Amino acid sequence: MKTQSQARRVYYASRGLSRKQRQRRSLVLLALTVCALFGSWASIGTLAEPGTASLGVKFVEWVRGNGGASFVAFLENTWYSLNTPPVGGKPPKGALQPTADKGAAGAISSNAIHLPKPAPIKPFVNPPLPNEGKWSAEGPLVKGIPSLYVTLMRPDPIHTSLVAGVAWMDPHLVNFLQFAGAQEPPGGQHWPYMSPIPSGMANQLVAAFNSGFRMQDANGGYYAYGQTAVPLRNGAASFVIYQNGTPNIVTWNSGSKVPSSIAVVRQNLIPLISNGKINPLVNSTNFALWGATVGNQLLVWRSGVGVTKNGALIYASGPGLSVSSLANLLKRAGAVSAMEMDINSDWTNFFYFNHQIGQPASPSNGYRLVYNMLRPPLRYFEGTARDFVVAEARTTPLKGKLLAAQ
Repeated sequence: MKTQSQARRVYYASRGLSRKQRQRRSLVLLALTVCALFGSWASIGTLAEPGTASLGVKFVEWVRGNGGASFVAFLENTWYSLNTPPVGGKPPKGALQPTADKGAAGAISSNAIHLPKPAPIKPFVNPPLPNEGKWSAEGPLVKGIPSLYVTLMRPDPIHTSLVAGVAWMDPHLVNFLQFAGAQEPPGGQHWPYMSPIPSGMANQLVAAFNSGFRMQDANGGYYAYGQTAVPLRNGAASFVIYQNGTPNIVTWNSGSKVPSSIAVVRQNLIPLISNGKINPLVNSTNFALWGATVGNQLLVWRSGVGVTKNGALIYASGPGLSVSSLANLLKRAGAVSAMEMDINSDWTNFFYFNHQIGQPASPSNGYRLVYNMLRPPLRYFEGTARDFVVAEARTTPLKGKLLAAQ
């Protein structure tokens, strides 16, 4: 007599299902069962949440925030273990070209103070493909000068079909703002800048990108424009915006006392890069250091920000990134200080807008940094649960100076 497990194997074999297919089917069935149990009381709340995320994503976030974090972590880890990035191969045609159909808009001038164009990034894969690591001027011209450059490249020599994107922005020309989402940060305070991006800011919009983890997972605090939503933690990697709108990445050491020169402190985990050196803990198997929901050894969508020696802000994101490969990508792009931001495909977003200053940015002239980023440029023009960062054109000259990365 066959055992139950033997009978299952015979059944699946008769239907031509491989072991991996059987595992996926079991995972889906488990998820559907749990969804059915939770759904009867969660559906109204998840449908009411703002943003372009699918109902499934909203439901997972609801489960995660209502005592189901361990179950969500199990599902995510199982899913990623069954869907590891392919080894070798080539990117799809056009994947290494910026997704915009044109570059920076407007008449080029050179009268304003600005940083020099960034040097090309040395590719990780040899031989490189055309355009790999070469910068393209995108977004609106600010004072007649490109304020945003983007490049696309393969982030490691093993998973050669994957493409990551890097964006470079000049704080002499761009002002940074921290926007609160409907649920992040928690606490219900009224913030000067809140989702969605208002129509009055569209004429000056350069780019918008994701912030860090939900605060309950960030292992850090949140301070913005005179209010504290979550207490700041010493030692935390911190995205700082100064009162003059310039950014920095610092390791926080001021406790709850925020210097008057600082407008925003958004913390997330521990530093990726400090003083030009990659944190050796990027290779740690302690999942809590870099995101408890997805283990460090798993290759997933990740994002991070860094600052260069001359004060430019760098954003990097892509699929199939380990913490180590994200850190290497930021360092090779010139970051001397850097931190991880959010992870997973639903939350890693960078959009830039090819329009002329004075004419409105919109989803129709917005572009993803990487061709296969999941969410559309509409995301930050409508209500969203998560906080995010906006880069807008400076309307007045920078007051003060760019502070060196710490």
